[in-house]
Amino acid sequence: MWRLPRALCVHAAKTCKLPGPWSRPAAFMSTLLINQPQYAWLKELGLREENEGVYNGSWGGRGEIPAPKRGEIVRQIGDALREKIQVLGSLVSLEMGKVLVEGVGEVQEYVDICDYAVGLSRMLGGPILPSERPGHALIEQWNPVGLVGIITAFNFPVAVYGWNNAIAMICGNVCLWKGAPTTSLISVAVTKIIAKVLEDNKLPGAICSLTCGGADIGTAMAKDERVNLLSFTGSTQVGKQVALMVQERFGKCWLSNEDFNSLKYGAFEDADLSLVVPSALFAAVGTAGQRCTTARRLFVHESIHDEVVNRLKKAYAQVRVGNPWDPNVLYGPLHTKQAVSMFLGAVEEAKKEGGTVVFGGKVMDRPGNYVEPTIVTGLAHDASIAHTETFAPILYVFKFKNEEEVFAWNNEVKQGLSSSIFTKDLGRIFRWLGPKGSDCGIVNVNIPTSGAEIGGAFGGEKHTGGGRESGSDAWKQYMRRSTCTINYSKDLPLAQGIKFQ
Repeated sequence: MWRLPRALCVHAAKTCKLPGPWSRPAAFMSTLLINQPQYAWLKELGLREENEGVYNGSWGGRGEIPAPKRGEIVRQIGDALREKIQVLGSLVSLEMGKVLVEGVGEVQEYVDICDYAVGLSRMLGGPILPSERPGHALIEQWNPVGLVGIITAFNFPVAVYGWNNAIAMICGNVCLWKGAPTTSLISVAVTKIIAKVLEDNKLPGAICSLTCGGADIGTAMAKDERVNLLSFTGSTQVGKQVALMVQERFGKCWLSNEDFNSLKYGAFEDADLSLVVPSALFAAVGTAGQRCTTARRLFVHESIHDEVVNRLKKAYAQVRVGNPWDPNVLYGPLHTKQAVSMFLGAVEEAKKEGGTVVFGGKVMDRPGNYVEPTIVTGLAHDASIAHTETFAPILYVFKFKNEEEVFAWNNEVKQGLSSSIFTKDLGRIFRWLGPKGSDCGIVNVNIPTSGAEIGGAFGGEKHTGGGRESGSDAWKQYMRRSTCTINYSKDLPLAQGIKFQ
């Protein structure tokens, strides 16, 4: 069932907690760009000088729609995204700042999860369980939670919403999305693409609604009891506040706290360095170090430490820096001036704590928020700066002596999203994957910490929040489960053999 809680929208109009387009234009920046010839392609995404917001005066329901039919709608959304993949990827590159190939890849990730969701729409369901009572059936019934609120961050302004939206829709929910204030054009463009598909199928575009704004909007969503499930992606500090607000109303939420993950690599003495170096380069430098799965700490066995550092320095020197729209560029700017300041502060703190900058460490002398990808060595494994996320391209490299030591260092931080080791030792691999190995939600071997596929559940442990999105059985979080017992006999036996006569 797709159920649209009209009362939430009426409440928003009365209280201004979720403002309409008259009070907060959804894409104010488009007035600065849309009429400039070099940005005329924005019109291909349906963007205009002023773009209507979430409230249109009516959030009416359409009754029950079977899951496979919902899957068909999601399939069409995926096809619509395919048609716009290059132009939407260009907008991601323009507004977020990631290089064009990553912007297009992010839209592709949304397309992929739509494809995945289509198949899933014919597979949703619970088990039929054996009942201890004769003439009884015991089953699990799964139903949509209702309204799913989705709060996303600037670094993946399309993909994270896609993970949530595609799965939430085939589960029968409606969505209310608040994207990052600094990537609102992307949010508007994606919403317009989805709305057209819905309306072409004689469904209200409000099934997938959008509101733009800052912390005040997020607070309203967290506190509103009509938001049945809230998915939050952002900082650990804000994530804690969101969790408390939702818990106060006994609501349901999951967190993907991004700015405090302190990702880690372990390269053992038997590691294939032809895998270690390019993997570390991509994981540390990709998206200018602004992924939630970006590599922050690299632990290298003492016997190969110096060689790995030297190879990394050579690889870093060859990274092509420039305009994110240039298809040959691999490294673009940071998202904001504040990120540049945080980068510089982290570099200085690393020096104070005994670290040595062996590559980078400075702001680049060019227009934009460009900083040098940076390598720091010589810190203690428990240095506070190495446990503090800066969302910038800084890689801290450490020496270790043995497996027990590096496994402990891997797990000593409060964060637990992604980790990887490089080794050929089969026993070590399975110890790493086992209960005494990595305590992260993503545990890799011989591949980077970043670049997860949509088929698996995405999320982490500890201060990362514990939530899971995307594939595997993450769909269950978008539904409520009922255990149902059906008596089809003429008798009334009680469970556990109780006699009540």
